[in-house]
Amino acid sequence: MKLPTLRAAQAMMLLTVTAAPAFADSGGFAIVIPGRPGVPIIVNGRDISYSVVEGDWGLERGVHRQPTFYGSRPVRLPEVGHYYPGSKQLPGYGRLEIEPPANRPLPKPAESFRQSWEVESRPPPLPPLPMSPPPVIIAPPFDEGGERLPNDRGPRG
Repeated sequence: MKLPTLRAAQAMMLLTVTAAPAFADSGGFAIVIPGRPGVPIIVNGRDISYSVVEGDWGLERGVHRQPTFYGSRPVRLPEVGHYYPGSKQLPGYGRLEIEPPANRPLPKPAESFRQSWEVESRPPPLPPLPMSPPPVIIAPPFDEGGERLPNDRGPRG
């Protein structure tokens, strides 16, 4: 075999081996088995429990097509407006209000109540002190002319 023919055969073999898994997953079928017994799996108004689904669908697929269900049956759901589990019947319409008489004894007024909150930021932390602080220099209590300043009380001792 010549070298170009051998390289072409190797390239064709590599293409076949790498593309085979991609073609194997498209167009397969799946059997739907419920996770809990007695709980139906309903898709588009049909119970697809224990049926065959043909076509890839779901969030991981990039196509928008409708799958085909074999062996499914339509589900007829009862028309319900609201659910009242305690009484098992619908309540009456509107509010049931009773107007109290005008000369009834009134309750005593409520005590006054006041509550308030304040929010304040925490002060910033102090900067760290240097390991060797600078020396403190005490200025003499004289002005430029050499006279004592009026606030000076004299030497401390």
